Amino acid sequence: MSDVPPEPFRYEGEVPPGEKRHLRYEIGETYLGDPVEMPVTVVNGEAGGPTVCLVAAVHGDELNGVKVLQEVAAEYDPGELHGTLVCLHVVNVPGYLAQQRDIPIYDQDLNRSFPGRERANTAERMAHEVYRRFVSQCDAVVDFHTSTRNRTTMYHVRADTANEDVVRLAEAFGANVILAGTGDEGSLRSTATRDGIPTITVEMGKAHRFQRPLVEKALGGVESVLAEYGVLPDGDVAAPNWQEVLGGNQEKRWLRADTGGLVEMQWGPTPLVHEGETICTISDHFSTEEHVVDAPFTGILVGILENPVAAPGHPLCHLARIDADTHAEIEREIDAGEFDGYRLLGLRWMGDGEEAE
Repeated sequence: MSDVPPEPFRYEGEVPPGEKRHLRYEIGETYLGDPVEMPVTVVNGEAGGPTVCLVAAVHGDELNGVKVLQEVAAEYDPGELHGTLVCLHVVNVPGYLAQQRDIPIYDQDLNRSFPGRERANTAERMAHEVYRRFVSQCDAVVDFHTSTRNRTTMYHVRADTANEDVVRLAEAFGANVILAGTGDEGSLRSTATRDGIPTITVEMGKAHRFQRPLVEKALGGVESVLAEYGVLPDGDVAAPNWQEVLGGNQEKRWLRADTGGLVEMQWGPTPLVHEGETICTISDHFSTEEHVVDAPFTGILVGILENPVAAPGHPLCHLARIDADTHAEIEREIDAGEFDGYRLLGLRWMGDGEEAE
C-alpha cells in the first residue's frame, strides 16, 4: 500500500482522486479558428502514488500505440490504481487526420519540437501545450511509435541507458531488445529524460495499421511498468527469457543500398541472421546485374525496408549485433517455436492472420 495521499491531477481543469475522465484538450486551431483537440484519458487512483504517462501518435500515421492506449484507458479503474495514469491518445492530431507522419502543409516533425514554445511555429506551440499541461507533471513516460511508411521494425525499446531511472523503466517494459541512445534533440524522449522524467520509446511494427500481436505485447508491457512503479500493486513485472541492451557504433548498423534497383529480401523466417548470410539482393530491370547484401556480423534485424525498390543510399535494414549467450537463447526459442520474429515467409513482420497488400 502507498503512504502517499491521493491528489487531483491538474491540467487546466482537474481530475480528483477516484475518478476516470475522458476529455479533449485544445492544443491548437484550424484555419477556420476551430479547436484542434487532443483526446486524453486520466485515471486518478483512489490511493496515492506516481503518475505514469502513455503517449501515442506523436507521428500521425503510427497507429499501433493508438490501439494500445484505447484498450489501456478502458481497462484500468481508479479503485485498482495507486497513483495516476495519463493517456495521450493522439498527440499529432493534424497528422492523424491526414494519416501522415508530420504536421500537414508545413511538414514539421512534432517529435523534434519538444518542449516547445508558446510563441513559435505550429509544431512547437502544440508541443508546448502537451508538455507543460501533461508530460511535465508525470514521473515516467512511455512513448509508442512504429516504423515510418515502407518499413517495419522489430518490437523493441529505445532508452538512454546511461540514466539509471530510464534503465529501470526500460527493463520493466519487458521487451527483449533495448537500443541505447539519448534520442534526437527535440524528441519527447530526450527532452523529458533531460528534465528528470524517465522516458522510453517503444517501436513496434509498421505504420497505417493495427498489428494485434504487437498490441498484446505492449499491453503486457504497460501492466509491467505500472506494477514496477507500484501504480498497479497487483500487477506482474515482466521477466523476459532474454534481454539485450545494444549500443555503440559496432553493435548496430544501418545497411544501405550502393546501387539502385529492385530489392528482394532473402532472410527469414526469423530476424536472426549470421555473418555472411544474404539479407537481400538488388537487381536491375533487365536482370543483367545483381548486387548482393550480406550480413557483416551475426545479429538480429531490428528494422527492414518493405518498399521493393531502392536508390543508392536508401536504408535496407537495421542490423544489431548480439552476443553468444543471446544468440544461443534465440536459437533455443526458435527451435521451440517461441521466438517472436517476422512472419509471412520471412518477407514481412505481420500480425498472425494479417493479409498482405
